[in-house]
Amino acid sequence: MDNLQRSSTFVSLFVIAVFSVLFGRLFYLQVLNFQQLGSISATNSIRRVWVQPPRGRMIDRNGLIIVDNQPLYTVKVIPSEFHAGKTAYLAWLLQKPESELVENINKGRAFNRFAAATVSRNLSAMVIARLSENLWQMPGVLIETDNKRMYPDSLHGAHLFGYLRMISKEKLEELAEQGYSQDDKIGFIGLEKYYEERLKGQKGARFEMITPRGKYAGKFDNGKSDIASVKGDDLYLSLDAGLQQLAEKLLKKTGHSGAVVALDPSTGGVLALVSSPDYDLDIFNGATDRKGWNAIVTSPQKPLFNRTVQAVYPPGSVYKMVLAVAALEEKSIDPTKKILDSGVFTYGQRQFLSNEGKGHGLVDMRNAIAVSSNVYFYKLIFNVGFENWTRYGTMFGFGEKTGIDLPGERAGLLPSSEYYNKRYGKGKWTIGYIVSLAIGQGELGTTPVQLAAYAAAIANNGTLYQPHIVNGYRDTASGKYISFSYSSQELPISEETFALIKDGMTGVVQRGTGTLANVPGVTVAGKTGTAQNPHGKDHAWFIAFAPVENPKIALAVLVENAGFGGTISAPIARELIKYFIKGGPPVSALKGGKNGGISTGQSDSTQWSAPAIEEDKVPGNSETAGEVPVENRNSQTGE
Repeated sequence: MDNLQRSSTFVSLFVIAVFSVLFGRLFYLQVLNFQQLGSISATNSIRRVWVQPPRGRMIDRNGLIIVDNQPLYTVKVIPSEFHAGKTAYLAWLLQKPESELVENINKGRAFNRFAAATVSRNLSAMVIARLSENLWQMPGVLIETDNKRMYPDSLHGAHLFGYLRMISKEKLEELAEQGYSQDDKIGFIGLEKYYEERLKGQKGARFEMITPRGKYAGKFDNGKSDIASVKGDDLYLSLDAGLQQLAEKLLKKTGHSGAVVALDPSTGGVLALVSSPDYDLDIFNGATDRKGWNAIVTSPQKPLFNRTVQAVYPPGSVYKMVLAVAALEEKSIDPTKKILDSGVFTYGQRQFLSNEGKGHGLVDMRNAIAVSSNVYFYKLIFNVGFENWTRYGTMFGFGEKTGIDLPGERAGLLPSSEYYNKRYGKGKWTIGYIVSLAIGQGELGTTPVQLAAYAAAIANNGTLYQPHIVNGYRDTASGKYISFSYSSQELPISEETFALIKDGMTGVVQRGTGTLANVPGVTVAGKTGTAQNPHGKDHAWFIAFAPVENPKIALAVLVENAGFGGTISAPIARELIKYFIKGGPPVSALKGGKNGGISTGQSDSTQWSAPAIEEDKVPGNSETAGEVPVENRNSQTGE
């Protein structure tokens, strides 16, 4: 009996002790340590939402904002929190196919199922309002206000400005340490890509309280813990928006593919840069327009191809001044000596024509440039020598990239003895190979931006500037403007040589092959060129600068498959020079369009169109572009 009583007492004491320990622990957790546990509980109910900063704007030389930002409504889904049974309902609310929604959610799950993945962009305010009313039913669904670009409808600037694309998984792994996450957009081409680091800004974050079911329950800490985003830096461009618009319109009017690059000869700043055909950047803005994208990628004219920096063409006769400079500097010929251009130059078994075999009679160097005498330069290259020809081409930057601030630039090709030895074998090529090089044909290949820099160097008497589009940026953090520095090179060429070259180029416009580039009241120097194209009609070149006395603009114009440079490219140069030298509309008039036009910060909303093209001076042609050749040795073209 005593043993039973002792056992009962022991059990009772044990139970009391256990409950005492549990009670003590409960008292400790709920009374003494409630603040720490409350903090942990609060942490579990807080969601961090990234806030995308506005990208930096792009502003032209006259202070016009030509690339800006506008609101973009985006819906994101956190795959781990979203119930699959709500997919059809969410698709109905967003007015998009359920299959596409599922695909986007699965892509997000593949990246990180706990991170928000974008499922729909560029939504209307009505769709967002409808979704907001039903958000309580769908944990894991977020609505964010992001930014998208705003462009003027008066100009495209597609190859210049570039566009944004969703960051790829491979790129994300590469840039993860720089603050990128799976749904970020990143500059893909153009200035957007080249200056991504400046334009992107810094992300912010807001912290939200949510219920266990994922429903928004208000701001955490009344927003005191939120981190403000920092806007990207604004870029200040050397570009003239009015000149850019006019150049686009003039090239489009020809009906051909082509390119225009205009530079400030005193700095190398790009005044206009156009590759045609181009495309509407709004196709990639916000949510990609699939129909528009398909039209672009299936076009035989390859509108994504930036002909200003990526296409390599024989320069034709616009390259003759390199040979003339070499001859003058090396004293290979008396420039006043007259040579008979009978229309035919014979070397070995081959004949090379000038002026379609008609010839130009007796010509000295100035006249040879003005009338573009092939025979004169065929003979001249043998006086100068191949090595000197290559050396002076290198001085002007040919065969190398210019360093322009655009991605994807190609270097072109400047033949040399080393190049021919490598290509054909040492001792397996003859000096006859250089005949076509004398007039810018053969293996010689250049880009439009190289020829524009070359024209600018002649215009300013021998300073080869690095072409550039961005002059500097305004640092958002400090508010200070910071200018970029670019390289320049003083060429070892005398002023007397440049004076003679300019006389010849002025003669091109006043009495030679480029008279359609003449601008009344402005002394224009130019040079026509016709680059042979084995796949179709020849390409038409024209380079120019003006006024000759104090050059303000230098440019290169190319129209593919259009025949003679003096017929179609020279009139385009004329209109651009006339606009830039004589003045266009006031800057406040360069506004209007579907996206708000070009902003000046004023209320003026008038629209402006580029000056009318003189129909009789710029013939149109609907022929599509062919391939871009580099090589054709047997030139027989005129201008």
